[in-house]
Amino acid sequence: MTPEILITNACVFSPDKDEAGFFAQGFVAIGGGRILDIGAMSAYKGGRAGRIIDAGGALVMPGLVNGHNHAAMTLFRGLADDLPLMTWLEQHIFPAEARYVGPEMVYWCTKLAAAEMLLSGTTTVADAYFYEDEAARAFSESGMRAVAAHGIVDFPAPGVPDPADNVAAVARFIERHQGDDLVHPAVFAHSPYTCSSKTLVKAKELARQWNVPFFIHLAETHGEQALIRSKWQGSPTSYLHSLGILDEQTICVHGVWLDEEDIALLARTGACVVSCPQSNMKLASGVAPLAELRAAGVPVCLGTDGCASNNGLDMFAEMDMCAKLHKVHSLDPTTMPAREVLKMATEAGAHVLGLRETGVLAPGKQADLILVDHHHAHLTPFHSIDTLVYAANGADVKSVIVNGRLVVEEGDILTFDVAETMQRVAEMARTLKDSEGAGS
Repeated sequence: MTPEILITNACVFSPDKDEAGFFAQGFVAIGGGRILDIGAMSAYKGGRAGRIIDAGGALVMPGLVNGHNHAAMTLFRGLADDLPLMTWLEQHIFPAEARYVGPEMVYWCTKLAAAEMLLSGTTTVADAYFYEDEAARAFSESGMRAVAAHGIVDFPAPGVPDPADNVAAVARFIERHQGDDLVHPAVFAHSPYTCSSKTLVKAKELARQWNVPFFIHLAETHGEQALIRSKWQGSPTSYLHSLGILDEQTICVHGVWLDEEDIALLARTGACVVSCPQSNMKLASGVAPLAELRAAGVPVCLGTDGCASNNGLDMFAEMDMCAKLHKVHSLDPTTMPAREVLKMATEAGAHVLGLRETGVLAPGKQADLILVDHHHAHLTPFHSIDTLVYAANGADVKSVIVNGRLVVEEGDILTFDVAETMQRVAEMARTLKDSEGAGS
């Protein structure tokens, strides 16, 4: 097969074969949305290609995987900073969502998030919000791969004014998005404190019926832990287990307040955890027991959470913070080594989301990859790929390919007008702030 894209003169990501994690002077051939071949330039046999990209020594690596986001919440970036989680949610975010979340807002604000993620090297995201059809449209138009999970709560929500219709609305969403190459539908039950046991069971039954992932915020704060224990005489994790919800397609987001029994339950049932270190730090939620989870065999990956609680979507920043936070928290510099954290943001992230064909650089896998320019002062010398975790940032990404399609070239998005998107969101933000000021 003639390659549609041939990347030449590249450093090629190779963490399992080379001590440095890469080999120089390599090539990557792409066709039919997949990686056709990888090797040294000296072994390349030549031939035609639809497009030849001279990497100029840049690193070719798997695209990053953001395991948890509320993409449309770019509108609320910086709206309510420096507050406890429940104050932040109940007094600011929930009221703002009730007033401003609609189809147009979700579409444009998700598109802005897609721009931020693509430009910083994220090729796959797990999104969780309302009006998720519009989020799916935004991701599809951007050329980004996404697991789009429609939200479920037990009170009137954006797009689902009648809580009695909450699970049925998600069922219709899932049915509408079958067979999409890039956007995969899923279920997002917000949390054990916003969904009743009946709703949680029905939501999980729906996920099993369609064989899609089931996302839920779990054990994020000490307050949530205390609330669930007071109602159900057990931890949030044991409560979900008692409802029969934990299995290999249950993805627990945050997982900060997990004890040994919780971790054992997750390991036994195969449930996964997405850690969002920067969001947890900003909201002072705590530090997730990642080392203990990984030691127990629980699949773990990284996510940024939404812009309202992070406030950025750069997975390089998330990796850096994750590695350093856990070292200082444990007083052990060997905890969460850079290469393992990098794996959490690539291969392990894809595994948690059920996307086994991406997240790695190998022939036959989906061609979701990025070119990172390490010829900068802050990345020199580039001894190993560990440097990506501790020194790189999203601005070092020069080109992005998703599903074999070039979507970012030399720092420019090719699939949509970013300036228009920023203008639309800025107009919404002005309306939001004017309203906030009028109500104060």
